[in-house]
Amino acid sequence: MILDIINKKRLGEELTYKELDTFFNGYLEGTIPDYQMSSLLMAICINGMSDEEIFALTKIFIDSGDVLEFAGIDGIKVDKHSTGGIGDKTTLVIAPIVASLGIPVVKMSGRGLGYTGGTIDKLESIPGYRIDLSDDEIMNQIKDINVVITGQTACLVPMDKVIYALRDVTATVSSIPLIASSIMSKKIAGGADKIIIDIKVGNGALLQTREEADKLSELMIKIGKVYDREVRTIISDMDAPLGYSIGNSLEVLEAIDVLEGKERDNPFVDLCIELASHMVSMGKNISLEEAKKLVIGSIEDGSAYQKFLELVKHQNGNIQKIKVSENTVTVKAKSSGILKKINALELGKLSLALGAGKEKITDKIDYTVGIKLSKLIGDSVKKGDVLATIYYNKKKPDVSYDKIFVIQ
Repeated sequence: MILDIINKKRLGEELTYKELDTFFNGYLEGTIPDYQMSSLLMAICINGMSDEEIFALTKIFIDSGDVLEFAGIDGIKVDKHSTGGIGDKTTLVIAPIVASLGIPVVKMSGRGLGYTGGTIDKLESIPGYRIDLSDDEIMNQIKDINVVITGQTACLVPMDKVIYALRDVTATVSSIPLIASSIMSKKIAGGADKIIIDIKVGNGALLQTREEADKLSELMIKIGKVYDREVRTIISDMDAPLGYSIGNSLEVLEAIDVLEGKERDNPFVDLCIELASHMVSMGKNISLEEAKKLVIGSIEDGSAYQKFLELVKHQNGNIQKIKVSENTVTVKAKSSGILKKINALELGKLSLALGAGKEKITDKIDYTVGIKLSKLIGDSVKKGDVLATIYYNKKKPDVSYDKIFVIQ
């Protein structure tokens, strides 16, 4: 039976609900080993899935655990998800902004996939920060401060946890059906009324082409309709890293700079404002233009940053103790001109090699390492200018300059 299911998908045929349910729940229960699950995931990655298969898999994921109910919480619950990219720390900025404007935000985030860092990994770089809140703790915190950013609770979509970890180390992270089922099952089980999804496309993202991004967007909107959820999507560029920092502690510190108003007028800040504006627009049923004014105001008057401090305090974190490595090396410009390209994928690979992500499930993340850019695309550069500072703890990294930076 199990081999028949693998072979059926290998041949590109459609699996039934029962076949998917048998296989995925068998893996969750431990009766199907990693190597067989990996085979099926690869077959899905290569041959894709029909809409009906994807709807079935999403339901199987949701039904594997509890579904949170927020009937006792006033207001529309709006959630956000990003498909992941190099330097993507948007959740750390937009969740406190939106919560500071009176909209409840329950954000259940994941760990890194491939070269992309996960929000939970970034938050764990804050000493003491708890990412394992119970359902009751989530409810109480939402009532107290309107915002929670935590990992999936033990009983929320446990199927996704085990599949997510296996995808990360089996080269199956870019499968559109698996991405859609993973994201939407967590959003629906997590109790969101409305959802905004940031679909990254480019060489530093899971999706490489606009065609793939459009396909994923259409699919997640379809899944939302099945479960009576409003889903909006935006498609954003990931050919260059998002923001100045790549690496867990460094990204948290950059998010703090944005919330304090120290970082402005760059693509990362612009994206945060756009995403937060969509969330506020949906949560308050107002126009995007009205929502944007409120979002910018929450940064300017300091309420967004104060909400971030409340969030960290409630989850036992101490931002004063965030550390970055003392070992650094700088990358300097070899010529003068305009910085035309920063290769996100190569920086993602470098970040992973430094220890900021995992190559194997058993790897431990080094939160103190990463890369901090000094210039962004379009900036004027003089020969000898520092383009980036690399923070490391292992051996001094060998940087392939010409693969990363293009100055013309």
